[in-house]
Amino acid sequence: MIDPLVRDLDGETRALRAAGPLVRVELLGVPAWSVTRHAEARRLLTDPRLVKDIGRWKLWRTGAVTRAWPLIGMIDPGRSMFTVDGAEHRRLRAKTAQAMTPRRLENIRPLIAGTVRELLDELAAQGEHGPVDLKELFAQPLPMAVISALMGVPADLRARLHMLYKAFFSMLTPQDERLAVFAELDDIFLELVRARAAEPADDLTSALITAEEGGEPLTEQEVLGNLKAMVGAGHETTVSLILNAVRALLDHPDQLRMVLAGEIGWDAVIEEALRWDTPTTHLLMRFATADIEVGGEVIREGDGVVLSYRAIGRDTGHHGPDADEFRIDRADAARHMTFGHGPHVCPGAGLSRMEAGIALPALFERFPRLRAAVPAVRNQPVLTQNDLQEFPVLLHGG
Repeated sequence: MIDPLVRDLDGETRALRAAGPLVRVELLGVPAWSVTRHAEARRLLTDPRLVKDIGRWKLWRTGAVTRAWPLIGMIDPGRSMFTVDGAEHRRLRAKTAQAMTPRRLENIRPLIAGTVRELLDELAAQGEHGPVDLKELFAQPLPMAVISALMGVPADLRARLHMLYKAFFSMLTPQDERLAVFAELDDIFLELVRARAAEPADDLTSALITAEEGGEPLTEQEVLGNLKAMVGAGHETTVSLILNAVRALLDHPDQLRMVLAGEIGWDAVIEEALRWDTPTTHLLMRFATADIEVGGEVIREGDGVVLSYRAIGRDTGHHGPDADEFRIDRADAARHMTFGHGPHVCPGAGLSRMEAGIALPALFERFPRLRAAVPAVRNQPVLTQNDLQEFPVLLHGG
């Protein structure tokens, strides 16, 4: 039911919702549960019996799943706040919160605005006489530039990082190549961590290394794990958020007219885009430490659980009978859980919203007659991310 090549995401979303709040699925031959409804997801995301520790997964303990499984790197990317629970999770997350302060985020706002202006200038130069790919020239380079600046990644490494993450997430990448990609990412970030340990700077990497409150300092491997996961999740999520919001507005000209007329704010556009066309389609994975009854089914101890956020965002029981419609005037759009819920709620949600909140109005102010050149190529072969392969647009209508 979950297609790794993402050939019909809308059909898959409908099928998951129709099957019930808890659905048996297969992920490249590996059985798991998919959670498809808001209430059940909210409950499970705060249930201490559902954990991130891969050691609690029966298929991993018995050797039925090994490092040869193509999705293993998304479930077990190394020790970080994303893969531990309880006191250890609180410790690692607290260190990240100390590093990613509101002041640090607010200080990066001018960088985001300046990067947006530069990308729009390049977009204008290349799109003067024909279509341009909004993904390649705008949505993709912006979040990589921002997260790299926040972390202190040298500019000359950003293009390589993007290519590595693209290969890592793609279902078309052979597993041996994916493992090599993972090793190269480790090398890149480890070099950065060691450089900042020797000579701290005003960036997130240095802040993670030097954070002292809340228990023992982070180890080198813990800093590495947090950074590697944050740049991957933060970059990919924001690319998808920007593209999906633009595509939704262009496909719904009545909604676009409202926002351009100032009747509805851009914050509402962002929240509805996050709900209606979630950047993350399926979040892998949590594991049951005891039997858990949900929606008339029982998740057995040792079972794996996937959060199917796109189906959750379209839940008619939570968002009403028109949940399949894109409406920026929706009263409850912000009640979605696209960035998660509970202890593991996404720590980069504020940054992603900030980037989209600067990029989207600037794009439409510069190009108010922006139009899709051809129907967008719907999805890349990425099981976890809702990502357009490309998005050719005409900047001045047509």
